[in-house]
Amino acid sequence: MANKHRGSCLCGSVKYELLGEFQSFFLCHCTRCQKSTGSAHGANLFAKAGTLTWLNGESDVRTYKHPNSFHAKSFCSKCGSAIPTFAESINSVMVPAGSLDSPVPIPPTAKIFVGSSAQWSMKLCDVPSYERLPEQAKS
Repeated sequence: MANKHRGSCLCGSVKYELLGEFQSFFLCHCTRCQKSTGSAHGANLFAKAGTLTWLNGESDVRTYKHPNSFHAKSFCSKCGSAIPTFAESINSVMVPAGSLDSPVPIPPTAKIFVGSSAQWSMKLCDVPSYERLPEQAKS
């Protein structure tokens, strides 16, 4: 029996279930993923032959397909959160790791397109870490 994974968007309007196994989990540093996430990289799991079912809010799902490329992103039209999309070029369901409500079942497979990495993200291990918002940011 296939694994069952559940997820949702930030506002809770869109909820989904994926039946299937994740074969890979890529941290993509390409410039398109940087633009579409507003961050250093995309974090996407891939389930070949996975079955995606919208449990709620399917009418709120929008998909942007970048012209002349394989890059696509589905998102909630209410809150903008990334949600799963079907990657036709590789016949897989692509699931943004942060959209999962169930635990991410596999560790990242690889960092890809690192030649396009944002310069500011190169030495993140040297950046101080805090459990909460630091005091100086609150004032």
